[in-house]
Amino acid sequence: MRRTKFVYVFLALTAVGLLAEDAVSSGGQHHQAPDEDGIYYAGPEVAQPKLVRTFSVPYPAELSKNEVQGMTVLALVINANGLPEHIQILHKHGELFDQAAIGAVKHSTFEPGMLDDKPVPVWIDVRVVFYPNRSQAVPQVLIAERDLAPPDESHLVDKHHNPLSYTPPFPIHTVDADFTDPFVAHPYVQEALVEVLVSEKGLPKEVRVARGLGFGLDKKAEAAVWQYKFFPATKWGQPIAARTRVRVDFANF
Repeated sequence: MRRTKFVYVFLALTAVGLLAEDAVSSGGQHHQAPDEDGIYYAGPEVAQPKLVRTFSVPYPAELSKNEVQGMTVLALVINANGLPEHIQILHKHGELFDQAAIGAVKHSTFEPGMLDDKPVPVWIDVRVVFYPNRSQAVPQVLIAERDLAPPDESHLVDKHHNPLSYTPPFPIHTVDADFTDPFVAHPYVQEALVEVLVSEKGLPKEVRVARGLGFGLDKKAEAAVWQYKFFPATKWGQPIAARTRVRVDFANF
């Protein structure tokens, strides 16, 4: 679904067992880490980039008078200077629309994401919706992929600071399910319940929908969870494989 080229690395550690032990011994303190390319996701410590000036684009004049509605969704990095980089198309709407959307993003002005009051490069998603009345379209910043804080000390140790006999997996990186049509009103809650077997390294091993939505959305929910990262379950402070259930939101804008 999203940017498979870039791999999320939690705390740049290859041994999740060390991560679990360190988190228990240090009270779960951590700092958000970038991926292997030095790029962050929005999260508890990283403020998301903001659009400060949008560049609107007209409905492609080359098209016939038949109105075609839809949207282009882009994944991109806003670097520390507020400039867009690594632009990728997540949701296509046609060559003319997609190129217009990319042009709008390149000509818009962004405020970079911040970590400890310092600008850092951050992944964002941006959508550009083209309306059937052929009005001008503007980019909108979306956050569909994010880092979450791992469990704090109260979830890992008892009052004597000894590791608990068991702690469940905790999501530390989540992805919304695939994008829904902005022109369709859905009368139901767009949230699926997904069961996942999390390995001792915090990665999904088995994924299945426990309570789905139908309408072809269940497979999208499963695909989103395959991209999750977890703080693994622990038994007496040691990481183990375990099952958990997560609620998956759909990127509905």
